[in-house]
Amino acid sequence: MITVIICTYNREKYIGQLLDSLAKNDYPESDYEIVLVNNNSTDNTRLICERFAANHQNISFRYVEEHEQGLSAARNRGIKEAKGDIVIYVDDDALVDSDYIRTYAEHFSSFPETMAAGGPIEPLYETAEPSWMSPYTKALLTAWMNYGDKVREYPSGRFPGGGNAAYRKSVFDKVGLFNTDLGRKGTALLASEEKDIFDKMRQLGMRVLYLPTPVLHHIIPQAKLEEPYFDRLTLQIGRSERMRTKSISQGKYVKRLFFEGVKWCGTLVLLCCYTLQFQPKKGWKLVLFRKNVTAGLLGG
Repeated sequence: MITVIICTYNREKYIGQLLDSLAKNDYPESDYEIVLVNNNSTDNTRLICERFAANHQNISFRYVEEHEQGLSAARNRGIKEAKGDIVIYVDDDALVDSDYIRTYAEHFSSFPETMAAGGPIEPLYETAEPSWMSPYTKALLTAWMNYGDKVREYPSGRFPGGGNAAYRKSVFDKVGLFNTDLGRKGTALLASEEKDIFDKMRQLGMRVLYLPTPVLHHIIPQAKLEEPYFDRLTLQIGRSERMRTKSISQGKYVKRLFFEGVKWCGTLVLLCCYTLQFQPKKGWKLVLFRKNVTAGLLGG
């Protein structure tokens, strides 16, 4: 059994589209369920879900409400509700292809040593991609991720994007649930909860693979390309890393600060490269990104 978990907060504009795309998947209806966790939405999310359930009675669909605010709390509720031995997390502002569930199911069935997996995330812009967008800011703002057309290990330090990730449910018996001090809470753009889980998995030697075919199409509205969102997101990334590393040890935090210095060196090299390519906007956007992350790391 596969459980698809959708955690949502005030996404009435997109949640119906996602559910409809999942309903078109080609995996047997008897072999999967959808669990939607509503995390205190104040819009029409519940009504949209009720309408979907009424129109798709052939699909096992459960709507639950998690009143503890935060993406991590909602994800944990999804795990507790799941009947499947494989759980797939799908972002609430995305679309999936018809082979999405089947691709994950077939891989986990064929490769019992795989404990978690992720797939490509491709942006689906509602407006044009801005001229300052580079592969680095694209990954940051849209969660864009693509490591090619072959099954492979993730590059060092990388892990599946949280909006397109599948796990054996037994993983959480070994590493624990998502840290509720991390992850988004309402409009607060905290992060690092997935990194925390995957770090624990790797410490235990669990295998995490990239799969090229379960593609997630992430819808990107204009607001996510504007400066206020960029500033909030990058500052919260730094704050989240500060919280995550300090929760492990002071030494881990100091090591992360040192690594931030290394990243500054890389950022300045990229600034020079983009300037020489007559694309200075891309370079300066990366400098702003690094400045905000550093400020968050230092407690700003």
